[in-house]
Amino acid sequence: MKNYNVLSELPKSQLGFFPTPVVALKNLSRHLGGPDILMKRDDLTGLALGGNKTRKLEFIIGDAVSKGYDSLVTAGAQQSNHCRQTAAAAAQLGLECHLLLGGTQPEAQNGNLLLDKLFGANIHWTKQNRKGEDIPCVVNALVKQGKKPYVIPYGGSNELGACGFISAGLELATQIQDYNLSHVFFASSSGGTHAGLMLANSILNATHKLVGVQIDKDEVNTTSFKSQVLELANKTSGFLRLEQRYGLSDVFLDDQYLGDGYGIIGAPERHAIELLARTEGILLDPVYTGRAMAALIHKIKKGQLGNSKQVLFWHTGGAPSLFSYANKLDN
Repeated sequence: MKNYNVLSELPKSQLGFFPTPVVALKNLSRHLGGPDILMKRDDLTGLALGGNKTRKLEFIIGDAVSKGYDSLVTAGAQQSNHCRQTAAAAAQLGLECHLLLGGTQPEAQNGNLLLDKLFGANIHWTKQNRKGEDIPCVVNALVKQGKKPYVIPYGGSNELGACGFISAGLELATQIQDYNLSHVFFASSSGGTHAGLMLANSILNATHKLVGVQIDKDEVNTTSFKSQVLELANKTSGFLRLEQRYGLSDVFLDDQYLGDGYGIIGAPERHAIELLARTEGILLDPVYTGRAMAALIHKIKKGQLGNSKQVLFWHTGGAPSLFSYANKLDN
């Protein structure tokens, strides 16, 4: 594939510290008795306690700044990692920030929500609408005030956001030359990380299998999440004038670990969080990485991955939300 160097031509805001390290989880690997496990530490991207959204926001907000927008508008769940990092990026760049968060304002503000407030974000509570359904109302109000608002999609998952993870996949390739990966596991929720890594693998002709662990049962307008990832991957390829086109069979999405739904922590997530903390001193989050790591642990215990190659877990961040789940983790 050619022309991926167009990434370097896109406007970009420098928000994070890259490359993030790849580390060997020797204690966890020994404990599970399976393949050697590596971890890509995107919890260490630097912006607002880190996370994978930093990569997406560099391209998205780079576009906003280059076009003269003065405010950012985005949406998410009450403990959204994406919203927390958007708020921090806005503070860093001197932009106004509006966050539309699902639910109603809680009595105690902790975790990501506390950080949103510290970064000076304007919070709009949207009850059952956590994926930006009410954004047009906020945008219209800002325009009437003379503002120039820029809308960032749910999870930062559009073509520009996916570009952040094409860049990430290329970054990873320079770090794993001494390894022979069989699989890369990651939490797949809004699609940008997944689509970007698919394109990076195609650019590199990589042979390892991408395993997106589905986090959310929700569909959009009856469109399956798998179809959403596919559409974004193909749109991003077209946006970058690449030749690659995918079909549904190219999107590997494991939906066997949804549990009781989005943001509901169960025994597998608790076990994964505690096990990684106690073996490696690394923190996962209850919503995304805890669930994805639970999937990896289960597959290793079932002997589904073999021991001849290494597997890599992409840590997409999210640890600040641990504090809002304290009563569900401490039992």
